[in-house]
Amino acid sequence: MKVAVASGMNNFTMSRGSFKYKQTLTQKRELTQTSREKTPDGWRLVYGEKDGRTHSFLLKEEEGMIRLSYEGKNTPETNRYWLTFAVDPKEHFYGCGETYSKFDLKGENVRIWVAEHQNTNRIAKKIIKEKFFGKHPEKTLPFDRYESYYAQPTFVSSGRYYVHCDVNTYSEFDFREDDSMTLYFQEPPMLITESAESFPALSTKLSGLLGRQQALPDWVYEGGIFAMQDWTFDGKTTKEGFDGCGNVDRKIKAARDAGVKINGVWCQDWCGCRCTQFGYQVMWNWQYDEKQYPGLPDKIKEWNAQGVRFLGYINPFIALEKNIYQEAKEKGYCVKDRDGKDYLVTITTFPAAMVDFTNPEAYEWYKGLIKKNMIGIGMGGWMADFGEYLPVDAVLFSGEDPAELHNRWPAIWAKMNREAIEECGKLGEVFFFTRAGHTDTIRYSTLMWTGDQHVDWSVDDGLASVIPATLSLAMSGYGLTHSDVGGYTTIMHMTRSRELLMRWAEMNAFSPLFRSHEGNQPARDVQFTDDPELLAHMARCTGWFTRLADYQKSLTAELCAEGVPVMRPLFYYYDEEEAYREQREYLLGRDLLVAPVFREGETKRTCYLPKDQWVHLFSGEEYQGGTVTVDAPIGMPPVFVRKNSRDFAKLMAVAE
Repeated sequence: MKVAVASGMNNFTMSRGSFKYKQTLTQKRELTQTSREKTPDGWRLVYGEKDGRTHSFLLKEEEGMIRLSYEGKNTPETNRYWLTFAVDPKEHFYGCGETYSKFDLKGENVRIWVAEHQNTNRIAKKIIKEKFFGKHPEKTLPFDRYESYYAQPTFVSSGRYYVHCDVNTYSEFDFREDDSMTLYFQEPPMLITESAESFPALSTKLSGLLGRQQALPDWVYEGGIFAMQDWTFDGKTTKEGFDGCGNVDRKIKAARDAGVKINGVWCQDWCGCRCTQFGYQVMWNWQYDEKQYPGLPDKIKEWNAQGVRFLGYINPFIALEKNIYQEAKEKGYCVKDRDGKDYLVTITTFPAAMVDFTNPEAYEWYKGLIKKNMIGIGMGGWMADFGEYLPVDAVLFSGEDPAELHNRWPAIWAKMNREAIEECGKLGEVFFFTRAGHTDTIRYSTLMWTGDQHVDWSVDDGLASVIPATLSLAMSGYGLTHSDVGGYTTIMHMTRSRELLMRWAEMNAFSPLFRSHEGNQPARDVQFTDDPELLAHMARCTGWFTRLADYQKSLTAELCAEGVPVMRPLFYYYDEEEAYREQREYLLGRDLLVAPVFREGETKRTCYLPKDQWVHLFSGEEYQGGTVTVDAPIGMPPVFVRKNSRDFAKLMAVAE
């Protein structure tokens, strides 16, 4: 191990959750190992500087787990640390939270800092180039231009070992060198690593350290959860009308009349709406809006009796225009700026206040809103959005440095949601899904979703980006993930097509949850109720999803017991070089290989199949592995069943 240290100072600039980062370094010093001393429970590695100062690391091993920790605290002279380790030039690296444009991180420098992935300025520049210079769906921006909602100091090597770093501040993991990797920290580092003979065994060890997810309620496998809002746009009533509960009733009926398996409705505007330049957005006032959804608690009971759960939306911000903010302001419950005023953060086009989770009273008050105004009216679940925006120049009730708490903020947010469900005795019946995360998110969040994908075919932000995002989460220890059917973000000339919506539905039928989104500009985007063909396709896809229920439940049980993710990379079971590079296919459990169609207009798909016996789910054709090209018209996505699987006949029946 090579070690360097330095003194440094950060400069963060935040705009709409995106962070520009610079630092000033002084006195960077390369250290030399001077001794190795035996201790009662391990070894002390001592490194020296030219002036005689020393730095020591304690190395412990217990039952195969190795811990390496720096002995000491940050000082004015030393608050930056670089640890460099030798690696096999053929190694691949995966994880670090959630990465979208790359799954294999070899050759990249990864920033461990939670942020808004869909940076509006970056997106706009990219789309302008696509519009005027031609679309390049296979082209991605440089990796260092991307940020991630979920950043975690954890990775897995193709050498079948994991490294987790017990740090919370800004970090960088550099995999750009062929024969070494360098881990950079801004606090005294503590590294934990274990190895295993197989990736499932490695996942079990990693999840034993970081935690495992709770099983989803059984009812989620009984159909799809469909987004239904009472939307207006640009101040005008749309074709949907403006009678929220009636709108939901009409769509439930239309779906069921078409044979769609529907087990839930997701109305993110349950608490009201606002129409902005960005689109149709939620009014962040966490109580049901009587105008938008009159008599909602009674309607929820009525829908529940029909086997349809009601899901909502919440985040850590509060709308300034409404009563809940007034209460928070009067009680001093919001994060403050350096002048002692409520710190207002701009999200898309409007400012909002943030609840200070370090204030115990504020924390319990906000949790009480979830318990009373969401669980209390009968919600079956909700999106627990955001968590990435804590500014580093804020002033917190606890007096803690927000730069040290920033990465932990989404985990604290997930913890609050989890506690609300547990304290109401609803765990296993009610669930929530988050998009932001860091280390402890795994312990608390019941489900992730991959964030605000574009309603397009771009490989870095559209449909295809869901797969590396899901797999990188899996290799970071988080095993239950899904995406918005159809994507979310519509800006400029971008609109969701019928084809994209149908292809996305095909993919999500083979994921842990089937849930759609209407998008931020629903009047411009195709919706699932727009015509009989779309409804028929949703009936087909939700049929596949529900017929997979027993298989999905067995995978979730495996996750809960052993930490093995539900969606897995191909190399998980196949030690083949192509499997280590593949990032547009995945295994659903051990026995289903899914290769979604992610290019517009394609009716054939070239797939890589590991060496095994595979049977195409829809055509019945058999393959022995290798690169194959199969027909893939809409309604016949490339999905393959492992012929030697125990449940082969039952899985093949999914296509009926």
